[in-house]
Amino acid sequence: CDATWPDTRSRAEKVAELASRENIELVTAHAGFIPHDAGDPSRQRILDRLGQMADIFASSGIRLGLETGQESAHTLHEVLAEIRHPNLGVNFDPANMILYAMGDPVEALSLLRDSVFQIHAKDARATSTPGTWGSEVPVGAGEVDWDAFLSVVQELDPAINVIIEREAGDSRSADILAARDRIVR
Repeated sequence: CDATWPDTRSRAEKVAELASRENIELVTAHAGFIPHDAGDPSRQRILDRLGQMADIFASSGIRLGLETGQESAHTLHEVLAEIRHPNLGVNFDPANMILYAMGDPVEALSLLRDSVFQIHAKDARATSTPGTWGSEVPVGAGEVDWDAFLSVVQELDPAINVIIEREAGDSRSADILAARDRIVR
């Protein structure tokens, strides 16, 4: 949003400084909704701002990972290729691909594999009512094909962290432990 961009940029500078002081090597965030249509006039403005954000974090030695979900893997792949910033990559969240109805997480990870900085272990079920949100569920209880997904993960750089994320549910601690047991075999 044009009105909030100066504040967003200032906040990014403060986050980059804090991350640097705390020796944090990666900051992740949602980019917002990037238009799928390359001809959309707002798309270039968003890409320019993402490039500026990547520069801000790079100047502090921090990588910036864009969390998946709000755009298709194809769109994100195009955007990263267009920006071509070595400090800008992907925080891959398979559940978000399902929650935002942006495609199959396994196919998406395969396409984005060379740009992945971090992975979330999170699962979801798609909505049965178009226009509404699906539901986050414990790893293994949703629509992510974990065997196929983890097969792709094993082909990636072993330094890429897989972070268990559980934002919903009444037994989050137990769900996190179960996710750990599912993904570490």
